[in-house]
Amino acid sequence: MSPFKGIALKLCSVMLFVVMSALIKAASDHVPPGQAVFFRSFFAIPVILGWLALRGDLRTGLRVQSRMGHFWRGVVGTTAMGLMFAGLGLLPLPEVTALGYTAPLLTVVFAAMFLDEKVGLFRISAVALGLVGVLIVLSPRLSTLSGETVQTLEAIGAVLVLLGAVCAALAQIYVRKMVATEQTSAIVFYFSLTSTLLSLLTIPFGWVIPGGTETVFLILAGVLGGTAQIFLTSSYRFADASVVAPFDYASMLFALLIGYFVFAEAPTGPMLLGAALVILAGIIIILRERHLGIKRGKARAARTPQL
Repeated sequence: MSPFKGIALKLCSVMLFVVMSALIKAASDHVPPGQAVFFRSFFAIPVILGWLALRGDLRTGLRVQSRMGHFWRGVVGTTAMGLMFAGLGLLPLPEVTALGYTAPLLTVVFAAMFLDEKVGLFRISAVALGLVGVLIVLSPRLSTLSGETVQTLEAIGAVLVLLGAVCAALAQIYVRKMVATEQTSAIVFYFSLTSTLLSLLTIPFGWVIPGGTETVFLILAGVLGGTAQIFLTSSYRFADASVVAPFDYASMLFALLIGYFVFAEAPTGPMLLGAALVILAGIIIILRERHLGIKRGKARAARTPQL
Protein backbone atom coordinates (compact mmCIF):
# COMPACT_ATOMS: atom_id res chain seq x y z
CA MET A 1 0.00 0.00 0.00
CA SER A 2 1.15 3.53 -0.81
CA PRO A 3 -1.33 6.08 0.61
CA PHE A 4 0.47 9.08 -0.90
CA LYS A 5 0.27 7.55 -4.39
CA GLY A 6 -3.37 6.61 -3.87
CA ILE A 7 -4.25 10.16 -2.80
CA ALA A 8 -2.32 11.64 -5.74
CA LEU A 9 -4.19 9.41 -8.20
CA LYS A 10 -7.52 10.28 -6.59
CA LEU A 11 -6.82 14.02 -6.82
CA CYS A 12 -5.82 13.62 -10.48
CA SER A 13 -9.07 11.77 -11.20
CA VAL A 14 -11.14 14.41 -9.40
CA MET A 15 -9.46 17.23 -11.31
CA LEU A 16 -9.89 15.48 -14.65
CA PHE A 17 -13.59 14.83 -14.00
CA VAL A 18 -14.13 18.53 -13.24
CA VAL A 19 -12.24 19.56 -16.39
CA MET A 20 -14.34 17.06 -18.33
CA SER A 21 -17.51 18.66 -16.96
CA ALA A 22 -16.21 22.10 -17.90
CA LEU A 23 -15.61 20.93 -21.48
CA ILE A 24 -19.14 19.52 -21.67
CA LYS A 25 -20.49 22.80 -20.30
CA ALA A 26 -18.49 24.80 -22.84
CA ALA A 27 -20.16 22.87 -25.68
CA SER A 28 -23.64 22.75 -24.10
CA ASP A 29 -24.98 25.88 -25.80
CA HIS A 30 -25.01 24.05 -29.14
CA VAL A 31 -24.65 20.32 -28.43
CA PRO A 32 -27.60 18.49 -26.76
CA PRO A 33 -26.96 16.35 -23.65
CA GLY A 34 -27.56 13.02 -25.40
CA GLN A 35 -24.92 13.79 -28.00
CA ALA A 36 -22.50 14.87 -25.25
CA VAL A 37 -23.08 11.52 -23.53
CA PHE A 38 -22.10 9.78 -26.78
CA PHE A 39 -18.78 11.65 -27.08
CA ARG A 40 -18.03 11.20 -23.35
CA SER A 41 -18.65 7.45 -23.55
CA PHE A 42 -17.39 6.52 -27.02
CA PHE A 43 -14.01 8.24 -26.76
CA ALA A 44 -13.41 6.77 -23.31
CA ILE A 45 -13.51 3.23 -24.72
CA PRO A 46 -10.10 3.31 -26.51
CA VAL A 47 -8.50 4.69 -23.33
CA ILE A 48 -9.98 1.88 -21.23
CA LEU A 49 -9.01 -0.80 -23.74
CA GLY A 50 -5.47 0.58 -23.94
CA TRP A 51 -5.22 0.50 -20.15
CA LEU A 52 -6.36 -3.13 -20.05
CA ALA A 53 -3.90 -4.05 -22.80
CA LEU A 54 -1.01 -2.47 -20.89
CA ARG A 55 -2.01 -4.46 -17.80
CA GLY A 56 -2.31 -7.67 -19.80
CA ASP A 57 -5.98 -7.96 -18.79
CA LEU A 58 -7.58 -7.46 -22.18
CA ARG A 59 -8.61 -11.12 -22.49
CA THR A 60 -9.72 -11.76 -18.91
CA GLY A 61 -10.71 -8.29 -17.74
CA LEU A 62 -13.87 -8.10 -19.88
CA ARG A 63 -15.46 -11.38 -18.84
CA VAL A 64 -18.91 -10.99 -17.31
CA GLN A 65 -21.17 -13.08 -15.14
CA SER A 66 -24.35 -10.99 -15.32
CA ARG A 67 -25.10 -9.38 -18.67
CA MET A 68 -28.40 -7.94 -17.44
CA GLY A 69 -26.66 -6.49 -14.39
CA HIS A 70 -24.34 -4.55 -16.69
CA PHE A 71 -27.27 -3.49 -18.85
CA TRP A 72 -29.37 -2.08 -16.01
CA ARG A 73 -26.36 -0.42 -14.41
CA GLY A 74 -25.73 1.14 -17.82
CA VAL A 75 -29.32 2.37 -18.18
CA VAL A 76 -29.37 4.03 -14.77
CA GLY A 77 -25.83 5.41 -15.09
CA THR A 78 -26.47 6.79 -18.59
CA THR A 79 -29.64 8.50 -17.36
CA ALA A 80 -27.64 10.06 -14.53
CA MET A 81 -24.98 11.29 -16.95
CA GLY A 82 -27.53 12.77 -19.35
CA LEU A 83 -29.34 14.62 -16.58
CA MET A 84 -26.08 15.97 -15.18
CA PHE A 85 -24.97 17.16 -18.62
CA ALA A 86 -28.34 18.86 -19.13
CA GLY A 87 -27.89 20.61 -15.80
CA LEU A 88 -24.40 21.78 -16.77
CA GLY A 89 -25.92 23.75 -19.62
CA LEU A 90 -28.25 25.60 -17.25
CA LEU A 91 -26.34 26.07 -13.99
CA PRO A 92 -22.92 27.27 -12.83
CA LEU A 93 -20.31 24.52 -12.62
CA PRO A 94 -19.77 24.82 -8.82
CA GLU A 95 -23.51 24.53 -8.20
CA VAL A 96 -23.78 21.37 -10.29
CA THR A 97 -20.80 19.98 -8.37
CA ALA A 98 -22.41 20.78 -5.03
CA LEU A 99 -25.74 19.20 -5.96
CA GLY A 100 -23.88 16.17 -7.30
CA TYR A 101 -22.67 15.49 -3.76
CA THR A 102 -26.24 14.35 -3.03
CA ALA A 103 -25.45 11.03 -4.71
CA PRO A 104 -23.23 9.50 -1.98
CA LEU A 105 -25.73 10.61 0.67
CA LEU A 106 -28.59 8.91 -1.15
CA THR A 107 -26.43 5.82 -1.65
CA VAL A 108 -26.50 5.33 2.12
CA VAL A 109 -30.30 5.48 2.12
CA PHE A 110 -30.69 3.21 -0.92
CA ALA A 111 -28.22 0.70 0.54
CA ALA A 112 -30.50 0.33 3.54
CA MET A 113 -33.56 0.05 1.33
CA PHE A 114 -32.31 -2.31 -1.39
CA LEU A 115 -29.24 -4.08 0.03
CA ASP A 116 -30.49 -4.53 3.60
CA GLU A 117 -27.39 -2.78 4.93
CA LYS A 118 -27.70 -1.69 8.54
CA VAL A 119 -27.67 2.09 8.78
CA GLY A 120 -27.61 3.47 12.31
CA LEU A 121 -28.84 6.75 13.72
CA PHE A 122 -25.39 8.32 13.35
CA ARG A 123 -25.25 7.92 9.58
CA ILE A 124 -28.94 8.78 9.14
CA SER A 125 -28.29 12.02 11.03
CA ALA A 126 -25.33 12.77 8.74
CA VAL A 127 -27.51 12.15 5.68
CA ALA A 128 -30.16 14.48 7.10
CA LEU A 129 -27.50 17.17 7.62
CA GLY A 130 -26.37 16.74 4.02
CA LEU A 131 -29.91 16.98 2.69
CA VAL A 132 -30.39 20.23 4.62
CA GLY A 133 -27.34 21.49 2.75
CA VAL A 134 -28.89 20.40 -0.54
CA LEU A 135 -32.08 22.30 0.29
CA ILE A 136 -30.04 25.42 1.04
CA VAL A 137 -28.37 25.14 -2.38
CA LEU A 138 -31.73 24.52 -4.06
CA SER A 139 -33.80 27.15 -2.26
CA PRO A 140 -32.82 30.18 -4.40
CA ARG A 141 -33.51 28.17 -7.57
CA LEU A 142 -36.88 26.72 -6.57
CA SER A 143 -38.13 30.15 -5.50
CA THR A 144 -37.67 31.39 -9.10
CA LEU A 145 -39.84 28.81 -10.86
CA SER A 146 -42.39 31.51 -11.61
CA GLY A 147 -39.82 34.22 -12.34
CA GLU A 148 -38.11 35.24 -15.56
CA THR A 149 -37.39 32.68 -18.28
CA VAL A 150 -33.67 32.49 -17.45
CA GLN A 151 -34.43 31.98 -13.77
CA THR A 152 -36.98 29.29 -14.58
CA LEU A 153 -34.44 27.44 -16.72
CA GLU A 154 -31.95 27.56 -13.85
CA ALA A 155 -34.57 26.09 -11.53
CA ILE A 156 -35.23 23.32 -14.04
CA GLY A 157 -31.48 22.74 -14.23
CA ALA A 158 -31.29 22.31 -10.46
CA VAL A 159 -34.08 19.73 -10.55
CA LEU A 160 -32.37 17.87 -13.42
CA VAL A 161 -29.07 17.69 -11.52
CA LEU A 162 -30.84 16.47 -8.41
CA LEU A 163 -32.60 13.75 -10.40
CA GLY A 164 -29.24 12.87 -11.91
CA ALA A 165 -27.82 12.46 -8.41
CA VAL A 166 -30.68 10.10 -7.55
CA CYS A 167 -29.88 7.99 -10.62
CA ALA A 168 -26.16 8.09 -9.82
CA ALA A 169 -26.89 6.76 -6.34
CA LEU A 170 -29.00 3.95 -7.81
CA ALA A 171 -26.18 3.15 -10.23
CA GLN A 172 -23.80 2.89 -7.27
CA ILE A 173 -26.16 0.38 -5.66
CA TYR A 174 -25.93 -1.73 -8.82
CA VAL A 175 -22.14 -1.49 -8.69
CA ARG A 176 -22.09 -2.58 -5.04
CA LYS A 177 -24.06 -5.69 -5.99
CA MET A 178 -21.97 -6.39 -9.09
CA VAL A 179 -18.52 -6.19 -7.50
CA ALA A 180 -19.22 -9.48 -5.77
CA THR A 181 -19.14 -11.30 -9.13
CA GLU A 182 -17.83 -8.83 -11.74
CA GLN A 183 -14.36 -7.41 -12.33
CA THR A 184 -13.95 -3.66 -11.94
CA SER A 185 -12.46 -3.38 -15.44
CA ALA A 186 -15.54 -5.08 -16.91
CA ILE A 187 -17.89 -2.77 -15.01
CA VAL A 188 -16.04 0.30 -16.30
CA PHE A 189 -15.79 -0.91 -19.90
CA TYR A 190 -19.35 -2.17 -20.33
CA PHE A 191 -20.77 0.98 -18.79
CA SER A 192 -18.98 3.05 -21.45
CA LEU A 193 -20.17 0.66 -24.15
CA THR A 194 -23.77 0.62 -22.92
CA SER A 195 -23.95 4.39 -22.51
CA THR A 196 -22.52 4.86 -26.02
CA LEU A 197 -25.25 2.68 -27.51
CA LEU A 198 -28.04 4.16 -25.40
CA SER A 199 -27.00 7.70 -26.30
CA LEU A 200 -27.70 6.89 -29.96
CA LEU A 201 -31.40 6.66 -29.05
CA THR A 202 -31.38 10.43 -28.56
CA ILE A 203 -30.51 11.16 -32.23
CA PRO A 204 -34.19 11.87 -33.14
CA PHE A 205 -34.27 14.56 -30.43
CA GLY A 206 -31.93 16.86 -32.30
CA TRP A 207 -28.28 15.98 -32.71
CA VAL A 208 -26.21 18.66 -34.41
CA ILE A 209 -22.98 18.92 -36.36
CA PRO A 210 -20.62 20.47 -33.78
CA GLY A 211 -18.11 23.12 -34.74
CA GLY A 212 -14.39 22.43 -34.81
CA THR A 213 -13.75 23.74 -31.30
CA GLU A 214 -16.80 21.96 -29.89
CA THR A 215 -15.70 18.69 -31.48
CA VAL A 216 -12.28 19.00 -29.88
CA PHE A 217 -13.89 19.77 -26.51
CA LEU A 218 -16.22 16.76 -26.73
CA ILE A 219 -13.52 14.31 -27.83
CA LEU A 220 -11.21 15.58 -25.12
CA ALA A 221 -14.04 15.18 -22.58
CA GLY A 222 -14.31 11.50 -23.51
CA VAL A 223 -10.56 10.92 -23.31
CA LEU A 224 -10.28 12.75 -19.99
CA GLY A 225 -13.32 10.93 -18.61
CA GLY A 226 -11.80 7.54 -19.46
CA THR A 227 -8.44 8.56 -18.02
CA ALA A 228 -10.06 9.87 -14.85
CA GLN A 229 -11.91 6.59 -14.40
CA ILE A 230 -8.62 4.68 -14.65
CA PHE A 231 -6.95 6.99 -12.12
CA LEU A 232 -9.93 6.58 -9.80
CA THR A 233 -9.84 2.78 -10.05
CA SER A 234 -6.07 2.70 -9.59
CA SER A 235 -6.19 4.95 -6.51
CA TYR A 236 -7.95 2.21 -4.54
CA ARG A 237 -5.10 -0.20 -5.31
CA PHE A 238 -2.67 1.95 -3.34
CA ALA A 239 -4.76 3.15 -0.40
CA ASP A 240 -7.86 2.18 1.56
CA ALA A 241 -11.17 3.64 0.40
CA SER A 242 -11.53 5.52 3.70
CA VAL A 243 -8.23 7.28 3.01
CA VAL A 244 -8.89 8.44 -0.55
CA ALA A 245 -12.69 8.93 -0.48
CA PRO A 246 -12.66 12.33 1.31
CA PHE A 247 -10.60 13.78 -1.54
CA ASP A 248 -13.71 13.54 -3.75
CA TYR A 249 -14.66 16.87 -2.23
CA ALA A 250 -11.59 18.55 -3.69
CA SER A 251 -13.75 18.75 -6.81
CA MET A 252 -15.50 21.76 -5.26
CA LEU A 253 -12.22 23.69 -5.15
CA PHE A 254 -11.47 22.84 -8.79
CA ALA A 255 -15.05 23.68 -9.81
CA LEU A 256 -14.92 27.05 -8.03
CA LEU A 257 -11.63 27.97 -9.72
CA ILE A 258 -12.73 26.87 -13.21
CA GLY A 259 -16.18 28.38 -12.77
CA TYR A 260 -14.76 31.75 -11.73
CA PHE A 261 -11.84 32.07 -14.14
CA VAL A 262 -13.31 30.31 -17.20
CA PHE A 263 -17.06 30.93 -17.02
CA ALA A 264 -17.07 34.06 -14.79
CA GLU A 265 -19.37 32.28 -12.30
CA ALA A 266 -19.13 33.83 -8.85
CA PRO A 267 -20.33 31.49 -6.07
CA THR A 268 -23.29 32.64 -3.97
CA GLY A 269 -23.52 32.52 -0.18
CA PRO A 270 -26.28 29.86 -0.08
CA MET A 271 -24.38 27.69 -2.55
CA LEU A 272 -21.19 27.80 -0.46
CA LEU A 273 -23.05 27.22 2.82
CA GLY A 274 -25.08 24.33 1.43
CA ALA A 275 -22.03 22.76 -0.20
CA ALA A 276 -20.12 23.01 3.09
CA LEU A 277 -22.89 21.15 4.93
CA VAL A 278 -23.07 18.45 2.26
CA ILE A 279 -19.28 18.00 2.32
CA LEU A 280 -19.29 17.85 6.13
CA ALA A 281 -22.01 15.19 6.06
CA GLY A 282 -20.12 13.17 3.47
CA ILE A 283 -16.89 13.25 5.48
CA ILE A 284 -18.77 12.24 8.65
CA ILE A 285 -20.22 9.22 6.82
CA ILE A 286 -16.79 8.25 5.45
CA LEU A 287 -15.20 8.48 8.92
CA ARG A 288 -18.07 6.46 10.39
CA GLU A 289 -17.63 3.79 7.71
CA ARG A 290 -13.92 3.63 8.55
CA HIS A 291 -14.66 3.28 12.26
CA LEU A 292 -17.17 0.50 11.64
CA GLY A 293 -14.71 -1.24 9.30
CA ILE A 294 -12.04 -1.23 12.02
CA LYS A 295 -14.54 -2.62 14.54
CA ARG A 296 -15.60 -5.39 12.14
CA GLY A 297 -11.96 -6.25 11.48
CA LYS A 298 -11.24 -6.53 15.20
CA ALA A 299 -14.34 -8.67 15.71
CA ARG A 300 -13.27 -11.06 12.94
CA ALA A 301 -9.77 -11.25 14.39
CA ALA A 302 -11.20 -12.06 17.81
CA ARG A 303 -13.25 -14.92 16.36
CA THR A 304 -10.31 -16.37 14.43
CA PRO A 305 -8.81 -19.39 16.26
CA GLN A 306 -5.22 -18.80 17.33
CA LEU A 307 -2.85 -21.53 16.10
